[in-house]
Amino acid sequence: MEIIIAIYMLVWPVIVAGVLFVLVRGFVKDWREARAEGRSII
Repeated sequence: MEIIIAIYMLVWPVIVAGVLFVLVRGFVKDWREARAEGRSII
């Protein structure tokens, strides 16, 4: 049981980092497109 908890504790930050990376990448892409078109992102 301890090994399952240890694996979970090690994998959870990787999953969170992956989701955060996808969100930030999408935001940066939209921000660059808006900036190139001369419009506000909001």
